[in-house]
Amino acid sequence: MSLIKVKTFCLGMWMTNSYLISKEGSSACWLIDAGFEPGSMIEEIKAAGLRPELLIYTHAHLDHIAGADAVISAFPEIKTAISSEEAAFLSDPALNLSTSTGMNITAPPADMELSDGEELDFEGFIFKVLHTPGHSPGGICLYQRESDILFSGDTLFQGSVGRYDFPTSNGEALMASIKEKLITLPDTTIIYPGHGGSSRIGDEKRTNPFL
Repeated sequence: MSLIKVKTFCLGMWMTNSYLISKEGSSACWLIDAGFEPGSMIEEIKAAGLRPELLIYTHAHLDHIAGADAVISAFPEIKTAISSEEAAFLSDPALNLSTSTGMNITAPPADMELSDGEELDFEGFIFKVLHTPGHSPGGICLYQRESDILFSGDTLFQGSVGRYDFPTSNGEALMASIKEKLITLPDTTIIYPGHGGSSRIGDEKRTNPFL
């Protein structure tokens, strides 16, 4: 069984990572987050003849949902998913922080609301949903054991952690999420974060000053 392929697109003014997940021999693909100006991602998906089935938001801050309308317009059959704790953020510019930037960004209601421990099947690969509140109340990470990968959203970065000074953030909850659910994963696990470069769990355990 071929492993999952991951392509990173760094989008918009906040350089938000959006991810394209695919598998050799299949036209199906998933997307993780939809940042500002997703045109390059949309063009590559079309050029490759891929068929996006699901867009999963790691959380609903503006820079992770701003491209949702464009993605859904380009691929009308795509479904969207977000944690149940943050479903309301999609339609509320105050909660998704866009009001504070002078923008009023919204995204369509999600087709699926996810819960901690839920398992999602992509072409035979099971992604486990890890609820990791702190940066935002409904933040999630997605872990795929066989491929040894973790999409960590804005919970854990290379050499840093997510901000916890927003109105709905909680620093204690963030650190508990990281220590209880993320650094307990194998050291070899590759981290694909919401911003910045990739890393591994073992490297963050040894060098991340917040840990």
